[in-house]
Amino acid sequence: MLTQLHIRNLAVIDAAELEFGDGLTVLTGETGAGKSIMVDALALALGARADSKAIRAGADRCEVTVGFEFAGASPLCEWLEARDLAAGDECLVRRVITSEGRSRGYVNGQPVTMQTLQELGELLLDICGQQDHQRLRHRAVQRKLLDRFGDHDAELRAMAEAHAAWRAARDERDRLLAAGEDLAARHELLSFQVRELEALNLAADEYPELEREERRLAHGSRIESGLRTALDAIYEADEGSAHGAIGRNRQALEDLLELDQDLEPIARLLAESEVLLSEAADGLRDSLQRNEHDPAREQTVAERVASARSLARKHRCEPAELPDLARRLAVDLEEIDARDDRLAQAETELAQRRTMLETCATRLSNARRTAGGRLADAVTANMQQLGMSGGRFLVELPSNKAAEIAAWGAESVEFQVAVNPGQPPGPLARVASGGELSRISLALQVVTLGDDPGGTLIFDEVDAGVGGGVAEIVGMQLQSLSRNGQVLCVTHLAQVASHADQHLKVTKLTDGQTTRTAVKALAKDERVEEIARMLGGVEITSRTRDHAREILDLAAAKRSA
Repeated sequence: MLTQLHIRNLAVIDAAELEFGDGLTVLTGETGAGKSIMVDALALALGARADSKAIRAGADRCEVTVGFEFAGASPLCEWLEARDLAAGDECLVRRVITSEGRSRGYVNGQPVTMQTLQELGELLLDICGQQDHQRLRHRAVQRKLLDRFGDHDAELRAMAEAHAAWRAARDERDRLLAAGEDLAARHELLSFQVRELEALNLAADEYPELEREERRLAHGSRIESGLRTALDAIYEADEGSAHGAIGRNRQALEDLLELDQDLEPIARLLAESEVLLSEAADGLRDSLQRNEHDPAREQTVAERVASARSLARKHRCEPAELPDLARRLAVDLEEIDARDDRLAQAETELAQRRTMLETCATRLSNARRTAGGRLADAVTANMQQLGMSGGRFLVELPSNKAAEIAAWGAESVEFQVAVNPGQPPGPLARVASGGELSRISLALQVVTLGDDPGGTLIFDEVDAGVGGGVAEIVGMQLQSLSRNGQVLCVTHLAQVASHADQHLKVTKLTDGQTTRTAVKALAKDERVEEIARMLGGVEITSRTRDHAREILDLAAAKRSA
């Protein structure tokens, strides 16, 4: 329940402090006094869009603070606790807007985003503005009203989830189909590239070895000459080979061992050198044999290296990377070959999702037909009380002409009305006049919100276009609505204001230099004067005051009944 409203420097209001009780509260005052600013202030506090133009002239910032009380186990309490914003059974919301255009919001003293304020506002207030009855002309608004009346939240969630899953499956199927248009050319290119790489059949780590062999074969003559010279010098030369010289000198030292035993280690080292030189010679002979000129092998290696380099240039990679590239391209080719299987799976998935979507749509359609019948009967009954005797209200559910089911269902919702007896029903948007639309809007609000208002209901001159006995009924309906929850109404009608439990008067004051708005809770005698003003003309007579007392007493008696 809304308990307090503090406004500072908003529009023409320099400062205002209001306290609210339960039941029906009305705000009255002359046209232009600023009654609707109170409603605007509540919307502003709960995240409505605003800029620096909302600030009172001459001020550097405006502030709106709103207080609420609620039961401990309410959805609001759970919402606050889930966001660590709870502070007992009270909720204090504050909004500050600066002249620089900056805006800040607070819930129970903690800073929050505008989105958080808007989410909170949906739990706290339901504002029916002066233009809301015009919004009834739109089918989307009619659909939302029916779904709220029928409490279709579970069906709508299931519908949205099924639609999202169906769209995802459809998009995947379409992606595979679109990709298929280019896959033939891609498949042909990959097949050619894989065949080229398979023909080369380059093994991992093979290319570095090929490069080494290519260099060796290309310089075979030089290597052979060097090996032959070394072999001759070390071992095979008839005269002057290292092996021969060491052998002769070793023999000479061994002949001297009888004369000097200390020469034995040296002779042993020379013997070991002979062995080493003999092994080196064997190695040189092997190298000479391996490096024998082989034109066929030289050509084969050169061609293989050239092929590897050519393919590497084509694929913009290093020759050593070709084996990995071959594996990757082969995998891509296999994936393309498996596309038909994936497409078949996607078609199956899409069909399953479509079946689920149609099931959810049928369930929602059945719920809407049931709720539509109940809503039509209730609004039709309410229209009889609002001066539309013989009028009828219908809820039609025409199927969507488009082939696809929308996220909100398989049909649209259209409110139809016959405002006079014997008149055929037609779309609400075309048949009802402004005053009739206003009354039908109120009837809908009473029916759809009456049992479970879910917060404070605010009506901003939704009684526009009615008067006389109908205005009296409007006041009675608002009073009836307030028995299930708090109702705040901005009105120009004395018949409506007379049914209030609390009466606030908004007055515009000026000293010729500045203008400001004041708000005052009226006592009983002051209510008589205000109701008389609303009933009378420029001059208020004693008869007008008597009439005001009479309708206030009658309204009080009806509230007590």
